[in-house]
Amino acid sequence: MLILAKAVLSMMIGFILSVILGLILIPLLKKIKAGQKVSIFLAKTHKDKDGVPTMGGLIFIISTLITVAFLLFTDKIQFSNHLFIVLFVFVAYAILGFIDDYLIIKRKNNVGLTEWQKLLGQILIAVIFFFLYVKGGNEPRLYIYTLNIKIHMGVFYAIFILFLLVACSNAVNITDGLDGLAGGLSLISFVAFGMISWGTTWLAGYEDIAIFCFILVGGLLGFLVYNDHPAKIFMGDTGSLALGATLAAIAILTSHEVTLIVVAGVFIIETISCIIQMIAGRYFGKKVFLMAPLHHHMEKIGWCERDIVKLFWVIGLILSMAAIAFGVWI
Repeated sequence: MLILAKAVLSMMIGFILSVILGLILIPLLKKIKAGQKVSIFLAKTHKDKDGVPTMGGLIFIISTLITVAFLLFTDKIQFSNHLFIVLFVFVAYAILGFIDDYLIIKRKNNVGLTEWQKLLGQILIAVIFFFLYVKGGNEPRLYIYTLNIKIHMGVFYAIFILFLLVACSNAVNITDGLDGLAGGLSLISFVAFGMISWGTTWLAGYEDIAIFCFILVGGLLGFLVYNDHPAKIFMGDTGSLALGATLAAIAILTSHEVTLIVVAGVFIIETISCIIQMIAGRYFGKKVFLMAPLHHHMEKIGWCERDIVKLFWVIGLILSMAAIAFGVWI
């Protein structure tokens, strides 16, 4: 019962702070004209989104950090090496995304960091994460719980970790194309990993990581108050890169990397649709989708934005429930 109370309290504080921050940040971002330019290739329904403020990820990032600091100060949670690693990844990728968003706003177009600059930043943070991970005494192994299989990967685990962090951060970034889509799917994913973290009793600081997840869930719920259709603010790379990388980091720390594939299933499908489109266009001169990622293709064939988001949320929820069942219960 105490666990449930902690989870609810964490979400409540994160939610309230997020809503308050939204009321402050949105007018501020509008004042400094931090609006995002909408691509001419998107559906006509996106034209009214031109100029909507970006960098909205600051809403749930700041609310989460303030809540974590408050709970640490009041001794409701304990600071641990693993919690530090999660916070490092969360903040570092947020800063990288913020730089990208800032350059887009400053240049008044959709050109921020180059793909190589962003990739280099993601890899650098992932390398530091691996150093902290190994220094904390963690073993370079892949554990498949449902089959009770442990695979010791040695040096290849470093490459695996780099891939997970970079791929997951980019996957959430790619999915962030419709009002509430990435935010809602991330909320569902962190609920799943909050429960999974609480079941990882062998991990030092497992309760604190779980509470972090639920604080972030509350922050995301507050963010969706403003990001749900019609969106008053977009999360931008500031939010999407931080969410994806942190999700991967928690999966690695709790040894649920395979479970992440299920939880992040929608993000993966969205990313695969982009890869298929790129390969088909570059090597075969054809388009598989009217527009990639998949959510834009569905818009092009006549689906309503709200219906696409609801469908993807439901799929994400089903996948997360399956992951919780196999990752915690069964």
